[in-house]
Amino acid sequence: MLFSDRPRTHYEKTLAHEVICQLRFPTILSINNVEPADFQERIREDFPQYARKQDVLPPQIVNGKPEPQPPVTNYHFLSQDGRWKLNLTKDFIALSTLSYPGWEEFARMLDKPLAAFIQFYKPAYFQRVGLRYLNIVSRTTLDLEDVSWRELFTPAYLGPMAEADLAEDRVVNCGCDTQFKLDSSCTAKIHAGIGRLKTNIPHAPQDPEVKFIFDMDLSMGGNTACGLAAAALETLHGHSSRVFEGAITDRLRDAMGR
Repeated sequence: MLFSDRPRTHYEKTLAHEVICQLRFPTILSINNVEPADFQERIREDFPQYARKQDVLPPQIVNGKPEPQPPVTNYHFLSQDGRWKLNLTKDFIALSTLSYPGWEEFARMLDKPLAAFIQFYKPAYFQRVGLRYLNIVSRTTLDLEDVSWRELFTPAYLGPMAEADLAEDRVVNCGCDTQFKLDSSCTAKIHAGIGRLKTNIPHAPQDPEVKFIFDMDLSMGGNTACGLAAAALETLHGHSSRVFEGAITDRLRDAMGR
C-alpha cells in the first residue's frame, strides 16, 4: 500500500536531509525594490543574520526566441547557529533547514515570519503552498551495511530492485518518479532511487557510499486564503506522514529507533 495509517512516530534518527516550506503568492513588486527593514526587525530575534542576493533567472522563450529576464532580489535571513534559513522574494517566502528537529519545531519557526509577512505585505492569497522532505538513507549510518534496499523500502519505490533475481551490485542506476493526487487540492511528486552524494568543495574527497534518496514534494494548489496557510501546511504534513510510512519497512523503522 502506498499510504499507511500507522500512528505518527518520532524516530531517534531522522532521515530528513533537508526540509523546505515554500508559499508562493501573486508578485509584490515592492519586495524586489525596497529592503524589508520592518520585516527584518520583527523576525531579527530568531533570524539575526541577513544577506541580499540577486538570483539570475533562465531566459524566457518569447515567440520562439530566448529573452533575458531581470534578476530577482532574494533576501536571506539566517538563525544565529545557521540551522535555519528564511528566504523572501517578490514571489515567495520559504523556510528551510538542514537539521530537522521535527514538525512542531519547524512549524514554530515559521509562525512568526509568516505572520509578519502577511501583516506587512498583505498578499491577496497564496497560489501554492509547498512542503518538501528530502530524505537520504545511509546504510552505514544506520548499521545496515549488509541489508538490501528491498528489506528497507516497499516495492512501489524500488522499481527493478524489488526483484529478488537482480543483485544490487549489478544496478548502475535506478530511480522512480511519480506524481499523484493526495486529495482534491493536494498533490505529491515523489522521487525515489539510489545515488551518491557529491560535494562541490574543491579537492574534497567524494563519499563513495550508495544511498537511497526519497524526495517528497507535496503541494496544495488553488488560491489559499492567508488565514488558512497554517492549516494547509498541517494538511500537507499529515499527507507526508502517510506517504513516508507507506514507503518504509519495519526493518528500517527499527534501525531509526521507533
